[in-house]
Amino acid sequence: MYELKTKENDSSVIEFIENVESLKKREDAYKLLDVFTDTTGYQAKMWGPSIIGFGSYHYKYESGHEGDAPLVGFSPRKAKISLYFATGDMDREKLLKDFGKHTTGKACVYINKVADIDVGVLKDLINQSIKFLREAYPKN
Repeated sequence: MYELKTKENDSSVIEFIENVESLKKREDAYKLLDVFTDTTGYQAKMWGPSIIGFGSYHYKYESGHEGDAPLVGFSPRKAKISLYFATGDMDREKLLKDFGKHTTGKACVYINKVADIDVGVLKDLINQSIKFLREAYPKN
């Protein structure tokens, strides 16, 4: 059976951020930590070795695949900072129009630095993602 690699664990979020090589990325990681914590009301937790996640939800696909994932999160990666929001949410696309400089993948929004984005829109993206996931995966 498939085993998820990205699981919530007890590793230290602060220790992870302190080990980010780039000083600028480290500073941005602390800014994002504050924004995500204040906006979600959740304590930051490490998911896998490199994702800082907030809250969690349980998903189950029609294929039978199921697991747990953070509601939202981020990772200060070497190339860019990855922001994790819900996939499939059409409201995300509307919000991204006013977000600032970014690129997107299926689940991720990539930024170079916090100064490139509108933090107010980031808060809206966080709240929208949580709302979308709570509606898509209500607690049983």
